[in-house]
Amino acid sequence: MATIGNDILQAKKLLLEGELVAIPTETVYGLAANALNPEAVTQIFVVKERPSFDPLIVHVASIDQAQQFITAVPKKAIQLARHFWPGPLTLVLPKQSIIPDIVTSGLSTVGIRCPDHYLTRQLLSELPFPLAAPSANPFGYVSPTTAEHVNNQLGHKIKYILDGGPCRIGLESTIVGFENDQAVIYRRGGVSEEEISKVIGEMSYRLASSNPVAPGQLDSHYAPNKKLYLGDINELKKEFTGKKVGVLRFMGNSDSADTYQLILSQSGNLEEAARNLFAALRQFDQMEIEVILAEPVPDSGIGKAINDRLRRAAK
Repeated sequence: MATIGNDILQAKKLLLEGELVAIPTETVYGLAANALNPEAVTQIFVVKERPSFDPLIVHVASIDQAQQFITAVPKKAIQLARHFWPGPLTLVLPKQSIIPDIVTSGLSTVGIRCPDHYLTRQLLSELPFPLAAPSANPFGYVSPTTAEHVNNQLGHKIKYILDGGPCRIGLESTIVGFENDQAVIYRRGGVSEEEISKVIGEMSYRLASSNPVAPGQLDSHYAPNKKLYLGDINELKKEFTGKKVGVLRFMGNSDSADTYQLILSQSGNLEEAARNLFAALRQFDQMEIEVILAEPVPDSGIGKAINDRLRRAAK
């Protein structure tokens, strides 16, 4: 298994050597490689078993560093970066040729963001290159929010996991691109549409695609190994009489009659629910159940991103 620690110099050494390192961010843990080294980036696809048509996000230390890798920045993108970076927002922008095609799946644009985690920001500031880093899990599975999650699934394939504790947000970044100067949300995530619209006004949506221009656009994604069904739990239970079911509720008390039940937030806090979502799905995979029955959360703020992940997990 991989070594877990918080040694920035060890992580830096391995990345300089072309190795992969799992890194913490405020959203989820990422599987990082030198974004300017095609051979190192190729290993991300191999280790994750990720299809080559699904582009990666490039992580940078600052807005100034980001400008080294993009050719044009719409005014609205500058506004968003200044407002939300470092933070859970990825901007899809025209790329410089220094970014290898394997990072962008041959697209002329690159997803780029500045993560808000002190360890990874320190690491990025000491490296002479940005980091390509999708979530550190097998492709299509639930994203990891602790170092142990990474080690349980990829620890036999990588050497080092930089441990930054549990992820503060627990959902991937929101991804915004620009088409004809119009902002387009490609993936819901840690920054809500309401927050974005306060900065730049109206936007459009392109949330799903079989030919993605950004990560997280495939219909089926973020899924546990157990089959998940989304809807009214009481109605779903009628369909699975006699089955061992796991129940995922948004809020309430844990003293119900359901033997296998997890609650995302007893107080009904959406941010807490987001932090707990992926860990809960992983926990269900360890239980002796046959299916997972989940209910949607209120569809506002980060709740929209939680519901997006639940719908994709249920495909």
